[in-house]
Amino acid sequence: MTGLRRRFAPLALGLALLVLAGCAVQTQALRAHPPAQLATARELSATPFFPQTEFHCGPAALATALAAIGRGVPPETLATQVFLPAREGTLQVEMLAGARRQGAVPTRLAAQLGALFAEVQAGHAPVVLLNLGLSFVPRWHYAVLVGYDLDAGDVVLRSGTTERAVMAMRTFEHTWQRAGGWAFVALPPGHWPGSAAEAAVVEAAVGFERVAPPAQAVATYRSALQRFEGNLSLAIGLGNSLYAMGDRTAAAAAFEAAARRHRSAPAWINLSTVRLELGERDAAVVAAREAVGLADPAWADEAKRALAQAEAGRTPADNR
Repeated sequence: MTGLRRRFAPLALGLALLVLAGCAVQTQALRAHPPAQLATARELSATPFFPQTEFHCGPAALATALAAIGRGVPPETLATQVFLPAREGTLQVEMLAGARRQGAVPTRLAAQLGALFAEVQAGHAPVVLLNLGLSFVPRWHYAVLVGYDLDAGDVVLRSGTTERAVMAMRTFEHTWQRAGGWAFVALPPGHWPGSAAEAAVVEAAVGFERVAPPAQAVATYRSALQRFEGNLSLAIGLGNSLYAMGDRTAAAAAFEAAARRHRSAPAWINLSTVRLELGERDAAVVAAREAVGLADPAWADEAKRALAQAEAGRTPADNR
């Protein structure tokens, strides 16, 4: 994206997993005092099923999640994109990237059973990572959660070669938490898991923008801003995506709204760049001066450079 600056802080997609043990405290709490808005039981019986082949639980689980939102991709195709032969498996970052390649937006969920069950109740099938071994001898496994029953104390999974795998809720909690409580929901652009936190939505939108057509990225950012209207990263992401789509006027409006609301030097810098490209030199100078006045040390040089370019009437592209 020529000439525009970003200010994103997406969550790190590290490979380290937090090992947890102990009592199934979430299961106990949910069964004893279920939230009023959470149904006692729910099962997504129509969720497709793709039995895995050896080491391919990741592609099978991802194919299941994608088919559930109408994106039918065979596990064999996904395996060529996400499976790592040297590791005999699929890393979490590859699962997220694989969903994005198929036009879905994968959003991380909090490590809480209540969040998982709320998504199932909403009709979303979360992909979960389990450790079916021990904390010191792990056996990683991806599955898709399609049901829960608080009264029975069970969950239902699309797992391995079993279409309807019933597991005790407390066992599920142990194996899921031993894998770090890692889970995500893949949805079409413009839709979000109801339980997703703001940071997770930002991470998902930024990750999707990097691979998506600009128009889809615009839709994703706009829908995210409807939910978290005060988020600067989402606001700048919208401006960047509009710019990439070729709509300079709309991009300028997005950057100006972000700049004024957040008193953001990067947003003022971007606005100056776009105003200059639109032939609005005076407005570009005003924006750049705002950036200089607000910039912290990390952005001071960029702001001064933007002002020099605006005063000279030259865009960054002209300097190449």
